Amino acid sequence: MKGTVAAAVVLAALAVAFLAVTGHGAVTCVEVDANLLPCVEYVTGKEAKPPALCCQGVKRIRALPAGTAERRFVCECIKEAATGFDGLKNDAIRDLPAVCGSPLPFPLALDFDCNTIPRA
Repeated sequence: MKGTVAAAVVLAALAVAFLAVTGHGAVTCVEVDANLLPCVEYVTGKEAKPPALCCQGVKRIRALPAGTAERRFVCECIKEAATGFDGLKNDAIRDLPAVCGSPLPFPLALDFDCNTIPRA
C-alpha cells in the first residue's frame, strides 16, 4: 500500500511539473504523434483506407491548435514525426484530412513550410 501511494504521489508531482514546463493546455509533439500514429499504415500504402482510430486522431489534431503559433507548432511536429518513417506516400498524406472528413487549418505535405500558415 505504501508503495502504491508513493508511486501515485510521484506521478502527480511529475504531472504538475510537466504542466508547469509546457503550460496548462499547451499542445505537445507527443500528443500530436500519438493522435497520428494509427495513420502510419495508411500513409505508407499498407492500408487502402485510414482506420477509424486514425480519423479520430486527425479530428483531435484539428481541434488542438487555436492560434497561429500553435498551428505552426503542430505542423512542425507532424513534419518531424514523418522523418521517422520510410515509404510515406505524398498523396495519402495530402488527402488524409479530406478522407477523414476533417480538413486541417494547414495542408499536410512533407515539403510544406509551416511558417507560411496564415495568422488565425
